[in-house]
Amino acid sequence: MKMANLSLLLSLTAGYVDTAGFLGLQGLFTAHVTGNFVTFGAALADGTAGIIPKLAALPFFCLSVFVARLAGRGLETAGKSPLKPLLTAQFLLLCAGLVQAVAHGPFLDGDALPALAMGMTLVLAMAIQNAIHRGYMSKMPPTTLMTGTMTQIMIDIADLLYGSGEKERDVAKDRMRRMGINVLVFACGCGAAAGATILDASWCFLLPPVLIAIAVVTPLEEPAAA
Repeated sequence: MKMANLSLLLSLTAGYVDTAGFLGLQGLFTAHVTGNFVTFGAALADGTAGIIPKLAALPFFCLSVFVARLAGRGLETAGKSPLKPLLTAQFLLLCAGLVQAVAHGPFLDGDALPALAMGMTLVLAMAIQNAIHRGYMSKMPPTTLMTGTMTQIMIDIADLLYGSGEKERDVAKDRMRRMGINVLVFACGCGAAAGATILDASWCFLLPPVLIAIAVVTPLEEPAAA
C-alpha cells in the first residue's frame, strides 16, 4: 500500500472514530483533543455529563504519543520499521474499544467508569495515529485534524487567483488535490459514523479496527521519517 492510500485510510478512520466517539461519549473528541477544551467549558456551563473524560483526554493523548515515539525510535534503532507495529497497537486498542462499546454501551453517563475507559482507549488509539503521521508520514496531508488542511487549501486558492509562477502553481494545484481528497474522505468517515450510530450505538465501533486491520495485513511502502 502506498503512503497516499494509507493516508486516505487513516483519514477515513479518524473522521469515523471522532464522530462516533463524539456522539456516543457525550461530546468527547478522540482524534484531536483540543476540541475537548471547548466541550469541557460547555459542560461546565450546561451542567452536562462528560467533564471527567474531557479533562483526562489531554494527558492520556500526550502519554500515548510519547510512548509511541519512544517505541518507534527503539524499533528504528533495532533496524526495524516502526509503522506496522504502531498500526498493530492502534488496531488492538480499537478492538478493545469495540469490546467495551458492545459490553457496556450505549453510554448515557459520560463520567461513568465504563464511558471513561472507552473514551481513553479511543484517545490512546488515535494518539498513536497522530504520532504515526508526524513521525513517518509527514509528507502526507494530516489525517486527524482538518483545520490546518483547509487553511492551506484556502491559501493556495488565493495564491492561484492572485497569480504566481508556473512551478508554484503546479505545486499548489498538486497540494490542493491531495489535501482536498483527504478532507473529503475524512468527511465521508464522519457521515458514515453518524449513520452507523443511528443504526446501533455500540456496534458502530466495529468499522475502525477493520479499517486499520487492512493497513496491518497489507504490505506498506517504506515511510520517510520526519
